[in-house]
Amino acid sequence: MAANWRVATAALRRHLRSPPPTIRESTGALSAANQRRSYTTALADDDDDPRGKWLTLPPFSPTIDAAAVGKELSFGDGDSIVKGSTDGSTTALRWILRCRPDLPRNLVQKLFRLRQVRVKIVFFDDFEVTGDKRFVNVIQVRRQVVVPMSCELQRSQLKRVAAKESLNVGDRIYLPLSVGNDAPPPAKKERFRCSEEERKFVCSLVLYKDPAIIVLNKPHGMAVQGGTGVKTSIDELAATCLTFDKSESPRLVHRLDRDCSGLLVLGRTQTAATLLHSIFREKTSGASAYGVKKNIKSLKRKYLALVIGCPRRQRGQISAPLRKVVVDDGKSDRITVNDNGELVSTQHAITEYRVVESSPHGYTWLELRPLTGRKHQLRVHCAEVLGTPILGDYKYGWQAHKTREPFVSSENTPTKPSPSPFGLDMEGGDVSSKQPHLHLHSKQIDLPNICQLLEKLEVSPDSDISDLDGLKFDAPLPTHMQLSFNLLKSRVESSDNC
Repeated sequence: MAANWRVATAALRRHLRSPPPTIRESTGALSAANQRRSYTTALADDDDDPRGKWLTLPPFSPTIDAAAVGKELSFGDGDSIVKGSTDGSTTALRWILRCRPDLPRNLVQKLFRLRQVRVKIVFFDDFEVTGDKRFVNVIQVRRQVVVPMSCELQRSQLKRVAAKESLNVGDRIYLPLSVGNDAPPPAKKERFRCSEEERKFVCSLVLYKDPAIIVLNKPHGMAVQGGTGVKTSIDELAATCLTFDKSESPRLVHRLDRDCSGLLVLGRTQTAATLLHSIFREKTSGASAYGVKKNIKSLKRKYLALVIGCPRRQRGQISAPLRKVVVDDGKSDRITVNDNGELVSTQHAITEYRVVESSPHGYTWLELRPLTGRKHQLRVHCAEVLGTPILGDYKYGWQAHKTREPFVSSENTPTKPSPSPFGLDMEGGDVSSKQPHLHLHSKQIDLPNICQLLEKLEVSPDSDISDLDGLKFDAPLPTHMQLSFNLLKSRVESSDNC
């Protein structure tokens, strides 16, 4: 016992003479750069001295559980404290896949089966270790001595770890150096090439930008996500033109139809995107389960639509389940209201509507508030429930468009269309056209301040968000809808003067 006491006293003297140690471990979320970065270090303290034999991953640290935060933010019981906002534990397999997303999952699982994955554990001979991980409280019978982790009292060893074994804060995982050779080279995704004019056009769509989110005013005719027959899409253009000062590409968190215009929110980091996606998802699931009884305060959306005809009531709520049906021998599908009570897979959909202005010529401006986010929800509810299809919606309102007569206006003289970026049809398409564009516009979105929320959670996992700011966005109408608005307004005024 006396010998151990002399060792501890000598270590304490050396510690007092030396400068304070630099703590390199981060308790915040792992950045995208660190996730893709590998570290090779030598462990001089290890029994078998595996110098240069191991690939070292960053130490495990709790990260923000963005999905849980989004759920609590949407369905909180009024408490201003966000609880359970950090993911305090993870498995060895999940941590490797997160730190090294370039490694195939089957390769990592093979390493576990071959028992080639290690975790570093630290022993303190004849001492009891308590307290902060940065220092060691060495408890003796009579006195307490505080020494740094780097003193001679510690003895480290690499231990085999199983795939589902939980990690503690600060644990480091070591992989064989051969992993770098076995892993396939990352596939280089060729980015979409834009001209300077196209780049300026994409940047002009940005209505708001902060470190967490980007809000765009999406034009009519541009797809949000790539697919068959899609040459350009928002997700490709965002990766090329909208990274700005970030190393990560903006991520989609919700969708708009290709022919729908208006507000589109993108997450600038993985954490922000997960949080936003959770907010949009919980909005739909919460409204489906609780209807209007549940107070969902984190997300509000308003659309403006020009419909053919006029609803019987000036305002109301549509609650009609939707289902998908396959048509054209399986070549395409469409969404329809499931009102026959068949035992088929349906999705509950709720929309609130309000008549903004009616025209004596058979058109009505509607304000639509979707409480759920189903595919083609607003278009189907307007066409099949209200009986007033949206102007330009040939999929669900083709019968109304067959008998529709376009306006003949002396104010709108035909002009030669000018070339638009990405081949978009930016001219015409208003109510006076034979084939008008879809008159559906995502006009307003209310969101919590995601950037402010993430900053609070980084400071403290259980943060008071009673003073959290809200963000409100309003997108101006596209050209074809503004022309239709002006034309219908002038027609109303002229008919009033007669």
